[in-house]
Amino acid sequence: MYAIKNKVQLIGNLGQEPNIRTTETGKKVARFSIATNDIYRNSRGERIKETLWHTVIAWGKLAEITEKYLTKGREVAVTGKLVHREYIDKSGIKRFISEVVLNELLMLGGGPRYQNETVEAIEEAEDFDVEMDS
Repeated sequence: MYAIKNKVQLIGNLGQEPNIRTTETGKKVARFSIATNDIYRNSRGERIKETLWHTVIAWGKLAEITEKYLTKGREVAVTGKLVHREYIDKSGIKRFISEVVLNELLMLGGGPRYQNETVEAIEEAEDFDVEMDS
């Protein structure tokens, strides 16, 4: 029997510059979103393009690499773990959020300097603390 794993793989483009911060313990964390596109034909034969946005969180060395190399519009392939969390917003309303905690990053496009650079996390996903201030 195979182990069932929580694994997400996405290819898309960054919607904005990554948001970088440092935790109280000195660990760097990056948050960015990528857009993926799904193109299909509806029942009338019309071509439909659907864009979905995904929030990605990078910790430690991957956050540093994100800060250094990723910019708005950059095409990337990300592999990570899907996490769900909840928080109370400034209005006192409970909010729910789903994020991909990054394990591996492949930078696509962007010229010869950045072609197909692959970076794997040094730390294991289980070592990540995904509770963050929103």
